[in-house]
Amino acid sequence: MTSQVEHTDVGAYALGILEEPDRTAFSDHLAACPSCTAELQELSGVAGALSGIGPLGDEHDDADAGDRGPAEVVNLLRRRKAADRRARRGTFVIGAAAAVTLVAGGIAVGTSISGESGSVPVGHSAHGPAEDAYRSGTPLTGTGASGVTGGLVLETKGWGTHAALELRGVKGPLECELVAVSRSGERRVVTGWAVPERGYGVAGSPEPLYVHGGVAWGPAGIDRFEVRTTGGDTLLTVMV
Repeated sequence: MTSQVEHTDVGAYALGILEEPDRTAFSDHLAACPSCTAELQELSGVAGALSGIGPLGDEHDDADAGDRGPAEVVNLLRRRKAADRRARRGTFVIGAAAAVTLVAGGIAVGTSISGESGSVPVGHSAHGPAEDAYRSGTPLTGTGASGVTGGLVLETKGWGTHAALELRGVKGPLECELVAVSRSGERRVVTGWAVPERGYGVAGSPEPLYVHGGVAWGPAGIDRFEVRTTGGDTLLTVMV
């Protein structure tokens, strides 16, 4: 990653307000950064909803941005971006994107799992970031409860371990968590999700579930991962 690229540029990239040299640099950065790719997927719904909205004049002030329509908020966002481009990018952009979501009347933005994403940005995989991460690695196969199968792909990061999970053979409704267990027995929740009644990787709903998350420990400090229901049942265990 060059000095011109910040991880927090993902909000500006999603809304299409980066200048061309920064946009090109960030496109190259996305190819090697799963976390930014995941954030971009989450913001793609906002970006799509705002497509075609043009800027207004410069007579508006920041103070009453919350009372304006989507076009005015986008115009304000563009002006602020130009003024702050030497500062840390993205924090204001992502916050403004959230504000636009509210004033536009409840635009839904969510993380893609198991192919249930909305529109896919041009130049990116049709899979969600969790599935892409799983497909790009060598899975560790888990031991599951009756009918449950799955595995994990682990990626060592400077901040810890990125984990991508594939899970099959589960029916809902359930609430589940992926939990990392250290070699000393300490437990940390990596990510959580809900399983709808139709389930994943079962008759009538054959597609598996893909989710991903991170834990602060490196792989050497992890004994295993467990997929557990909030009721305390263990669905899958993956030894590291």
